[in-house]
Amino acid sequence: MNIFVGNLSYDVSEDELRAAFEAHGEVASASIIMDRMTGRSRGFGFVEMPDKNQATAAIQALNLQELKGRAITVNEARPKSEAPRGGGFGGKRGGFGGRRDRW
Repeated sequence: MNIFVGNLSYDVSEDELRAAFEAHGEVASASIIMDRMTGRSRGFGFVEMPDKNQATAAIQALNLQELKGRAITVNEARPKSEAPRGGGFGGKRGGFGGRRDRW
């Protein structure tokens, strides 16, 4: 099961995240999402646990518990949305958006 972990302190390491979850069962992977521009943690990560029962127990035990001074949010990760991500500049394409018959 893939688990989302939010509200992580910026100085939590992947090893510390893994250790917190290993207390509740086998951990296949633990990763903290990093900002590409700054190289700093974005404050959330994911933990993969192969056993669903252990993963559920870890979620219940760790949700809202303190890790390095912050109460973390722990829940089952939702799959990425299938909807395309747009830039927000939709609409007609071309020029300055005015009428072209005024030249």
